[in-house]
Amino acid sequence: MSEKVLIASDSTTDLNKELIEQNHIRILPLRVTLGSHTYTDGVDIDPDAIYAHYEKTGELPKTSAVNIADFTDFFQKYTAEGYSIVLFTISSDMSSTCSNAMVAASSFENVYVVDTRNLSTGGGLLLLSACEMRGQGMDARTIAEKCGDLASRVDASFVVDNLEFLYKGGRCSALTAFGANLLQLKPSIIVRQGKMTVGKKYRGKFSSVLSKYIADQLSDLSDIDLSRIFVTHAGCDPEIYQQCIRQVKELAPFREVLLTRAGCTISSHCGRNTLGILFIRKTPLA
Repeated sequence: MSEKVLIASDSTTDLNKELIEQNHIRILPLRVTLGSHTYTDGVDIDPDAIYAHYEKTGELPKTSAVNIADFTDFFQKYTAEGYSIVLFTISSDMSSTCSNAMVAASSFENVYVVDTRNLSTGGGLLLLSACEMRGQGMDARTIAEKCGDLASRVDASFVVDNLEFLYKGGRCSALTAFGANLLQLKPSIIVRQGKMTVGKKYRGKFSSVLSKYIADQLSDLSDIDLSRIFVTHAGCDPEIYQQCIRQVKELAPFREVLLTRAGCTISSHCGRNTLGILFIRKTPLA
C-alpha cells in the first residue's frame, strides 16, 4: 500500500480557497490581534477589516505564530488517521512558526517540516509542487527533501505603493520611508535566503511602476521554470491586477498564471496596494 501523504502549511502561503480545496491542502492559521480582539487569519477576519481598522485608529495589527500545542494537536489528529505529513511554514527568519512546528514534529516519526525560506505564494509555489510530487507517488520524506532544495529557486518579490505599513511595523527606517515618499519612489522588496531586502527602486504611478517591474522580472526567460507563476496582490483594484496578468501572459508562456490575494498576516505587514509576481527558477538564487 502506498503511503498516505498530507500536505499542509501555515496561513501565510496565501493560496486561495479553490487551490486549497483542489489540492487537498490543510491550513493552520496564524492569529491576528486588532486592539483587544484576537482573530484567526482567514477564518473570522479578512484584510479589508485590517485596513479599515488602521484607517480608523492608526493602529497596526499584531500577528502571532501558530503555537506548539496547535501543531501537536494537528499532527496527532492526522497521524492517528494514518497520514505522513509534510508541513510548510513561513521563513524561520520572519516568524517563530517554523521553530514551533519543528518542536512539535520532533515527537512524531512521520512528520516533516519544510522551512520555505519565503513568504506568501513563494511558499505557495512549494506547496503546489509538493502536491504534484504526491500525485506522482513520492513518499513524505522525499517530498520534504525535494521541496527543501527547491526553496532556493523560488523568485519572490513585490512592489509596495506606500511604505507606511512596513515602516510602522519596524521593517524599514523612518528615513527610508520619508525619502521614498518625498521622491515618489516605489521599491521592490525581494526575498533572498529567507529575509526581505530592498531591490530595484521605481518612480512613478503605481500602475506604470508595476509594468516596469514585471518587464524587469521576466526580461530573461532562459532561467525560469515556466510551469506556473503567481500574481499576488494586497488590496489592489481589479484593473491593476488584471493588467498585470495580461502583461505576464504577453511576456512569457507560463502553463499556469494564478491570481491570489494576500491574506491577513502578509497584508498586516505590507499594507494596501502591494503586488508581486512569484515563480520558480531553474537554478538556485544567490
